[in-house]
Amino acid sequence: MSPLRTVVVLGSTGSIGRQATAVVRAAPDRFRIVGLAAGGADLALLARQTLEFDVEAVAIARPAAAEEFHPTLAAVAAARGLTAGEFVVPKVLTGPDAAAELAAHPCDVVLNGMTGSVGLRPTLAALESGRTLALANKESLVAGGPLVAAVARPGQIVPVDSEHSALAQCLRSGRTDEVRRLVLTASGGPFRGRSRADLATVTVRAALAHPTWDMGPVVTVNSATMMNKGLELIEAHMLFDIPYDALEVVVHPQSVVHSMVEFCDGSTVCQASPPDMRLPIALAMGWPDRVPAAARPVDWTAAQSWTFEPLDGAAFPAVALARAAGTAGGYAPAVLNAANEEAVAAFLAGGLPFLGIVDTVGEVLAEAPAHGHPTSVEDVVAVERWARARVRELMPDEAVTALTAMERAE
Repeated sequence: MSPLRTVVVLGSTGSIGRQATAVVRAAPDRFRIVGLAAGGADLALLARQTLEFDVEAVAIARPAAAEEFHPTLAAVAAARGLTAGEFVVPKVLTGPDAAAELAAHPCDVVLNGMTGSVGLRPTLAALESGRTLALANKESLVAGGPLVAAVARPGQIVPVDSEHSALAQCLRSGRTDEVRRLVLTASGGPFRGRSRADLATVTVRAALAHPTWDMGPVVTVNSATMMNKGLELIEAHMLFDIPYDALEVVVHPQSVVHSMVEFCDGSTVCQASPPDMRLPIALAMGWPDRVPAAARPVDWTAAQSWTFEPLDGAAFPAVALARAAGTAGGYAPAVLNAANEEAVAAFLAGGLPFLGIVDTVGEVLAEAPAHGHPTSVEDVVAVERWARARVRELMPDEAVTALTAMERAE
């Protein structure tokens, strides 16, 4: 029987975090949550999670939200009929480095489900503390790949993204020197089959209507532009040390085959399961052991068809852009990621057209520093700050105004 593992969940109120808590809820004999980290936008949910799992420590990025946490926790406890002394009051960490501090908390596994490059410091903290890192925060490897590679032990990082989880499983089928290429599958997002001209009038609402996955707004827009797959290409290179010319992307609308490994003898091994993030989350937290009944399997008694299509690079140039950034190395991946985050935020604020997201990223990437590479988190932060500022300089005034207004509202 597999031993009980203690887990810290970063980004607990987000999509990955909520599904991670569902995995723990369904397998209490395998996992126990000892720490939770969140931005602070949904204190009620964080309080409910804290009470349910009797966590030891909570990290809240926003100081103002942290001040409201204990009253919120008390109110949620009272609603459940609990009085003071009948529930655990966790240690509360606050501020921009709170998640990184929590990532070093004593535990077996740190699940980093944060969104954006803010997840880099917690990733490094978890690795430096010797924790197994279940990584859903792809931006850590994109923006700070060399920094992460410098501290990670072999096997210390276990991927949570369904594509990279699939690749990790398929790679068990052969030796590294037998691999010909890795094939990442993409759902195609909500705009599969549309031409570039068709995408000129895409609305925020349409971009957020993903046909398969339930994700946060940034990841969902990245899926719509296919930038998500571009970032995953860089992540696959960093995770598996496979050259970019041996990484491919294919569109698979059904999202049942999550990725494939082609071996030198011509055989291709794929990992298939209905789209459900609980499976890769459970596998990452329990790696290398599987968690029984983590998710439902494919129903082989029902007729079904799986299709695969080539990526339309003209309509969705983000993958080629990311491949170029990854190949260039140095600061280019961090610039790509930061510029994309800023452009997506502007689109969500209504200040930038859909096609303007990747077009703007391409302009900024073309101006990225051509030499050197980050040697510290401060280096990454500095180049990201430059990239974000450059995005705003390239945006129309009304886009900057809309983005600033949205930031103030948050």
